Amino acid sequence: MSTAAKRLVYRIQPLLGAAALVVVWWFINAIQAVDPVLLPSPAESWNAFVSGLAEGSLWVDFWRTIVRTTVSFAIATIIAVPLGVLLGSSDSVYRGIEFTIDFFRSTPASALFPLFLVFFGTGEEAKIAVAAFGAALAILFNVAYGVMNARKQRQLAARVMGASGLRVLTDVTIWESLPQTFVGMRSGISIALVIVIVAEMFIGSSDGLGKRIIDSQMIFDMPEMYASIFAAGALGYVLNLLFMVIERRFVHWGGK
Repeated sequence: MSTAAKRLVYRIQPLLGAAALVVVWWFINAIQAVDPVLLPSPAESWNAFVSGLAEGSLWVDFWRTIVRTTVSFAIATIIAVPLGVLLGSSDSVYRGIEFTIDFFRSTPASALFPLFLVFFGTGEEAKIAVAAFGAALAILFNVAYGVMNARKQRQLAARVMGASGLRVLTDVTIWESLPQTFVGMRSGISIALVIVIVAEMFIGSSDGLGKRIIDSQMIFDMPEMYASIFAAGALGYVLNLLFMVIERRFVHWGGK
């Protein structure tokens, strides 16, 4: 096999799983192993997706979910990255609040909805706050972990050359922790998206992909529901892919 052919195969490999899923979906629908009302054909769902894009309603909901996810992620990053650096720089401080961080990180964000509703009401603030909270915990943990596991040899070398503690932190430790920080940020934006969509379903919302999914389910418009689920999944995939590209571009030294 030529080099060009190998590159082509490598590039289309991610599509093979998606193609297999569509084939299985089509087969199950064709033999009616599941009620067609509950599981429409891939073609019906695709037509609903294209129709939603053409009429513009899907774009509106898509955009609202992107805005909420982006704002939640930005808030989480602004808070969690500096705090993670601070905690990771002090073993004693981190150990003192490790239980609290792990406790809330292990608590499903959906279980905290009532708490955020009490504090922020049923508006945009509650959706953004609960998503930012969930994303911040993932980012905070990874940033602190990356700082604590920065290579000691490079820190020691900087100290030997006369760098102060602050210079070691800013010029060595933070750069060493960036690969793990990006892992946390990639997890954080995925978590923010999931929480935003769930919040759109259950916290008074008039738009968004979550609202679109739950509305379609309630009136048994299954092609529309699956189209909206596909849009949410595609958004999550693109966001994850975007962060992977950024990470490879700007943190190319990771693991070296």
